[in-house]
Amino acid sequence: MSTSQHLALARKWRPQTFNEVVGQQHTLKALENALNNNQLHHAYLFTGTRGVGKTTIARNFAKSLNCEQGISSTACGTCSNCEEVAANRFVDLIEVDAASKTKVEDTRDLLEKVHYAPSKGRYKIYLIDEVHMLSGHSFNALLKTLEEPPEHVKFLLATTDPQKLPATILSRCLQFHLTPLSSNAISEHLSTILQAESHTFEKEALTLLADSAKGSLRDSLSLLEQALAYGNGHISVDHVQAMLGLIDPSALNDIIDALIHQDANALLASSEALASTGADFEQALADLLERFHTIAMEHAVPGKHSCNKITQWTQSLSAEQTQLYYQITLLGRRDCALAPTARMGFEMTLLRLLS
Repeated sequence: MSTSQHLALARKWRPQTFNEVVGQQHTLKALENALNNNQLHHAYLFTGTRGVGKTTIARNFAKSLNCEQGISSTACGTCSNCEEVAANRFVDLIEVDAASKTKVEDTRDLLEKVHYAPSKGRYKIYLIDEVHMLSGHSFNALLKTLEEPPEHVKFLLATTDPQKLPATILSRCLQFHLTPLSSNAISEHLSTILQAESHTFEKEALTLLADSAKGSLRDSLSLLEQALAYGNGHISVDHVQAMLGLIDPSALNDIIDALIHQDANALLASSEALASTGADFEQALADLLERFHTIAMEHAVPGKHSCNKITQWTQSLSAEQTQLYYQITLLGRRDCALAPTARMGFEMTLLRLLS
């Protein structure tokens, strides 16, 4: 009996052209101009946090370099070279995970073949991921090739930690820093995917997923898959909050209202309510910090937020009180891990806010 293999969303929706890449327009524009004008460097370095498109952009760049229709920013995607790059089986695209190939012997074995002409493509391309993991001797071996590279070789290096790269390596690469994606860009992309996959969803739930991904598109797709499994194909706010252990916004509103009214009973009742839902108390403090930050911004720039609740709090709390609440909560979050329990640390922070 044959069964179809499930393909993870991050793989299924991996961009196959520059136009499909989400964000990173500054990097894409520079690469497109280089390809269209045939002004190519021998080594490129892509930096940025995880899941922002470093290897995806590198692979599409490799595809454009070796497309049978010629070098351009719009690879055809249908020739054998393009199809093989997309399928991760193009013989002249050598991908290396430096985290598992740290020894100098590994690097030397890799670079021994660098002077051989490409087997099929226009260029032999070395894509080295997490390049900062190479040893010092490995960097020295790589440096010799970067100093005098053969014309038929291109190096595409990717790293989440460029500070660990030797200056001699950095100086020989064109560097592109990929920035974390905005929550709005991630949310819109998730919406596009869900519509294409015929799944129903609540827009606010996608915002929660996007915020939790912290700028990483790949992480957002992993969270989306979890949410689809949790909600049996439907993405709702309640399901996402439960899955991520997020704090109910109304509970945070009750806490701030209790602070304004100096109501200790209501404060401790809010803590009890959070405990009954299995809430993460450190996350609750982090969410309170966001609330106080929003109130402070509204004090500084009135009308910045249209939320009635924010306006109400701004009228009830002075700018000085808001700043003090922020600092107390910040210290409480820092010290929460030192308390006997997270709940105890949370409640002591609430009492300090009340005093």
